[in-house]
Amino acid sequence: MRGIADTGFLVAFANRTDRYHPWALGIAEQISAPLLTCEAVLAETAFHLRSVAFVLTLVREGLVISAFDVNAHLTRLADLAERYADRKPDLADLCLIRLSELHPRHTVITVDRDFRVYRRNKREVIPITSPPER
Repeated sequence: MRGIADTGFLVAFANRTDRYHPWALGIAEQISAPLLTCEAVLAETAFHLRSVAFVLTLVREGLVISAFDVNAHLTRLADLAERYADRKPDLADLCLIRLSELHPRHTVITVDRDFRVYRRNKREVIPITSPPER
């Protein structure tokens, strides 16, 4: 599986007490290439885990790659922010939507239900991998 990592997945993977930890471990076993992500996701993950060192280890070991330049995509990010203003998306979500547009064969690995609503290229469903609903 080739994927785009969201914060919730990375937190669940790292945190044994997270309710999605078993799901995240199962997904991690299916990953065949480094996961793409953005710096906003890395920052959120470090904040939630209270461990910059862990996040840097993920990057250093090539498990995730920061593959997004906000400056290069400002116009599209602003368009997405306006389009989804009612949902109040954070920067990480907007970057992941754009990453999905740039890498259409990658699935967004997330616990965030908003990705069921977000669309890439205005109308395309974003392929996601998420925990089964309870």
